[in-house]
Amino acid sequence: MRRRSFRGAVAVMALTTAALIGTAGSALACWSPDDRSNPIPDRNYSKCADGQDKVTQDDVDFTGGVGQKTLTISKVHDGVTVNRIVVIGGNDGFNEYIPGKKKLSPTAPWKDLKPTLTRDRKETTIDKWFFCGTKTTKPTETTPATKSSTPTTTKPAAPVSETSVSPTKTTAPAAVPAGNESGTGGGLANTGFDNSWLIWVAGLLLVAGGGLLALLKFRRKASE
Repeated sequence: MRRRSFRGAVAVMALTTAALIGTAGSALACWSPDDRSNPIPDRNYSKCADGQDKVTQDDVDFTGGVGQKTLTISKVHDGVTVNRIVVIGGNDGFNEYIPGKKKLSPTAPWKDLKPTLTRDRKETTIDKWFFCGTKTTKPTETTPATKSSTPTTTKPAAPVSETSVSPTKTTAPAAVPAGNESGTGGGLANTGFDNSWLIWVAGLLLVAGGGLLALLKFRRKASE
């Protein structure tokens, strides 16, 4: 009786221990629907290593994410390096993706990243996701002034010569109309007849008239 009781007690303890181990294993279990990820059954250790938390969601182009079942990283911006992608979902843990490992491409795009399954092994939505990596800031580039390949030449001014100076404007004498070279024809055409004798005749008539007047005055005085 004692031996049977002892054996029964040992069997019960063994069954109880197995049940407890199974329960603990189930509690720590974490499953992933994606064979590219590492399912980790503890959300408390999902932070990045020191110096590798400088990458943000603004440093990539993505679709999906929080509230969705998948996350796709289509592009990583210049100067950004991603070493680890953490996708949290389900009940017990998170999925860890390492670029370049477990069939995951070393560079983007990274398509259809998923969180871990729930306890009843169903797919769920993403609660949170973030990156681990580094980011360098490019210095501000200044555009140097473009130098012309053709040297600039300054053409010397042409020397001023005496002939290049405009002469002082003078008033030219009025042109004599054709046919009036002698000054006697006015605007009439010259017929070849010289009328300068009329001036002499007029002068003689004036002299004769003056003499006649003097003679008449002398006679009048004599008759008185």
